[in-house]
Amino acid sequence: MKKDDFFNLYRHGFVRAALCIPRIRVADPDFNAEETINLARQACDAGALLAFFPELGLSAYSNEDLFHQEALLVETEKALQHIAKETADLNLLVTVGAPLKVDDLLFNCAVVLYRGTILGVAVKSHLPNYREYYEARQFTAADGALSKTVTLCGQENVPFGSDLIFHAVNMPRLSLFVEICEDLWVPVSPSSLAALAGATVLGNLSASNITVGKSEYRHNLVATQSARCMAAYVYTAAGYGESTTNLAWDGQGVIYENGTLLAGSERFSLQPQVVCADIDLDRLSQDRMRTNSFARNRQYWRDEISRFRKISFSLEAPRGRMLLKHPHSRFPYIPEDPDKRDLRCYEVFNIQAHSLAKRLESSGITNLVIGVSGGLDSSLALIVAVRTMDLLDLPRSNVKAYTMPGFATSDKTLANARRLMQSLGVEENELDIKPSCLQMMKDIGHPYAEGEELYDITFENIQAGERTSHLFRIANYRNGLVVGTGDLSELALGWSTYGVGDHMSHYNVNAGIPKTLIVHLLRWAAASGRFGTDAASVLVDIVNTEISPELVPGTAEHGPSQMTEAVVGPYELQDFNNFYITRYGYGPAKIAFMAYCSWHDRTQGCWLDVPEDRRNEYTIREIKGWLMEYLRRFFKTSQFKRSCVADSPKIGSGGSLSPRGDYRAPSDAEATVWLKQAEAIPDSDEP
Repeated sequence: MKKDDFFNLYRHGFVRAALCIPRIRVADPDFNAEETINLARQACDAGALLAFFPELGLSAYSNEDLFHQEALLVETEKALQHIAKETADLNLLVTVGAPLKVDDLLFNCAVVLYRGTILGVAVKSHLPNYREYYEARQFTAADGALSKTVTLCGQENVPFGSDLIFHAVNMPRLSLFVEICEDLWVPVSPSSLAALAGATVLGNLSASNITVGKSEYRHNLVATQSARCMAAYVYTAAGYGESTTNLAWDGQGVIYENGTLLAGSERFSLQPQVVCADIDLDRLSQDRMRTNSFARNRQYWRDEISRFRKISFSLEAPRGRMLLKHPHSRFPYIPEDPDKRDLRCYEVFNIQAHSLAKRLESSGITNLVIGVSGGLDSSLALIVAVRTMDLLDLPRSNVKAYTMPGFATSDKTLANARRLMQSLGVEENELDIKPSCLQMMKDIGHPYAEGEELYDITFENIQAGERTSHLFRIANYRNGLVVGTGDLSELALGWSTYGVGDHMSHYNVNAGIPKTLIVHLLRWAAASGRFGTDAASVLVDIVNTEISPELVPGTAEHGPSQMTEAVVGPYELQDFNNFYITRYGYGPAKIAFMAYCSWHDRTQGCWLDVPEDRRNEYTIREIKGWLMEYLRRFFKTSQFKRSCVADSPKIGSGGSLSPRGDYRAPSDAEATVWLKQAEAIPDSDEP
């Protein structure tokens, strides 16, 4: 892949769509056509390939019985022909609304044009004729049409009807279906069937006057439809200039992708607007492929969807450097909105605690045994254990907490472990593992037992193994369950000591939670005050401590000799990689492109509550390097550990790596194809 191609969103399965809200004049097609052309040019300049305008935008929606005036209909068709001519040099698929007279009947239409050619005319199926609407007075519904093709603006055999899907043959995941306003508001909308027939982008040319509370309802309607159809949905509405004789208009437009809001217009603006968003066609394809109920539903409606006509054409993707307009969140597991983030933390924490409570009740055991290191993972597991005891009306002293310092345990983490246990009111225990580790090394003939400073993998894993071995035997002795602490990020990267090590437990409450989310859970728990001010203080200190396995001795001057992220990569970047690998199955080049768009500029985008001095940025070389490390670890070396993990609850839609949950894979697969594709990622973003 050429460098210019790599830094272009169209090369990674995205398409940029624009919703256009023009100023209009009632019954003035010439003025409305010029406004349409101006906004179309703006959309094209912004790199969009799709542009959608409001319902009946060439004539205005609020003409009422003026629609029956021949002069208006004739001038509207001339305006349409003018638009076709003036947009012929634009690399833009334009969809505009117009009243068209066909077979002596009047239809509410959406005309789809590309480079001066009318590809087809979509016709409104459902005409509202209640409350303030009287469309059946002027128009005929799509099922009243006699003709399947029409002659329009001098072009013959133009497809006409409510059954048209526009398919880009050179962008096979782009298939467009257009419906009009009320079509969305009925119980079974045409777009539902069109999605089953293969449409991935659904456009809605709407007028939709505004009344109190209607904006929120539109959002809910479009969000739900896009999610149910596993499609992108682009919704436009009439803006300033429509008649206010009886109604008002707010110009609300929104773009949703499978339930997620990508962009929206400014409501009640007097100015024309072009609002763009980048639609991820790969995401829609992946979701449809994985969700087999979508295919089953397609079979159920096969007779209805067989009537759709596919209009094939070629689109020319814009070239050159074109990054995503709205980069993906740097932290895909964490909502950017503070209220939603608090709700996410509340849900995750309670999933953990209630799952652990069920395991205790089903086992008939009332004690929990947990190792506390003073690090992120064990701190979260400990407060979950405490919450579980509170739920079950059991004393917190039933949590048997052990901190187990080894050869490299720092004074800070040991102090934090002691403070946290004390502040939570659990049973505090401290067990020095160095003697048993030395005995193990002596038994197997490891040089360290004889005074040689050999800090190899055996030296490290003996400590991890001794801790786990002690916890299991303590659990036997004290009639308890060992609570696991390893998280989703570590499972993805294989960052655990297999078997009798931090890999194993009786039940793991953290296995579905990535490291970046654990940081926010601890901040949330501290801020909530639910565990008291002393616990809150130590949790904040733990969050601000750099992550280290503390298995190889450091120095008082330089601190720990091991920094986890220097070995496996920055967790913020690896969690980004893991989300898009496990949730969507994206290829390496696409993930690297998305990561670059999100991470190459630390001054842009939402940083949640990451402190200023921890806001990182990454070059494409760094992104490529750590992605390759992730791919090697995830696909080649770590699956055997995931194949036998302890029971744990699934937490989020990003996926669980338990073989009994979302993810099943052979332990002896190769990472060759992923690494091969990753090699094509450029090493520099310089032109």
